Amino acid sequence: MDIVTTPSGIRRILLATDLRPASEAAADRAIALASEHQAELIILSVVDPAILRLPGGRFVRRVDQERARVEAAVQALVRRARAEGARATFLVWEGDPVESILVAAEAEACDLIIVGSHGRGRLARLVLGSVSKSVLELHPRRVLVIPA
Repeated sequence: MDIVTTPSGIRRILLATDLRPASEAAADRAIALASEHQAELIILSVVDPAILRLPGGRFVRRVDQERARVEAAVQALVRRARAEGARATFLVWEGDPVESILVAAEAEACDLIIVGSHGRGRLARLVLGSVSKSVLELHPRRVLVIPA
């Protein structure tokens, strides 16, 4: 796994977060790097409609309700980043997390993607897949994976 520890020439950072406690370390690092490098921080959270469904097809939560919840949490993270001296904005997208992260990084011309890793075991990664692992393998530029 290629982990960037001392990035340079960074102007735009994409923090991809699912807003769970395991992603807090990634948010901390992204905010610190954005402040340190005077880079723009773009915070992306993706609402995946597939995880809002029960096996029978019924929704656990409506997508618009989940999006509103996510937007409120991301806005709080933006306020925190700004209070710590970072220039921060946010995006909330719907769709597949890996695809959304890669497309957003390209569309926003980001120099670095920061993602958290939940530290799931090998078996869970085989069954569930790993967003951080996929982004690391598929993104042609720098990716910083922060363990929980």
